[in-house]
Amino acid sequence: MVSVVGLVLFGAVLVIHTLLAAVLTRFFRLRLKTQWGYVIYSFVLIPVALLVTTLVFFGVLPIGAGLDLGPTALLGAAVGLPLALGFTIDTLYVPAPDEYELPERRGDGS
Repeated sequence: MVSVVGLVLFGAVLVIHTLLAAVLTRFFRLRLKTQWGYVIYSFVLIPVALLVTTLVFFGVLPIGAGLDLGPTALLGAAVGLPLALGFTIDTLYVPAPDEYELPERRGDGS
């Protein structure tokens, strides 16, 4: 039987994973200067980070003890869904890095 605490913790893990995916996508968008570089890095490296945190949350910590999800459903819900949501949030709803106006740098080193 699934408890309310188990469902709330599972929802918290999904929110944390979505936030992590959005932040990592933003990091790759800022650091990589190519058109498709951040997309490739996002779809290769972010699932690895989400898989590691999934193993920590559901393997070491007893968060998913009463959920009775199979391994495929767990990976789909804890890695696939947050990856898609985080990437979509950063790509569609957050302005591109080129749209921000930065102040001019002073030449005296301060």
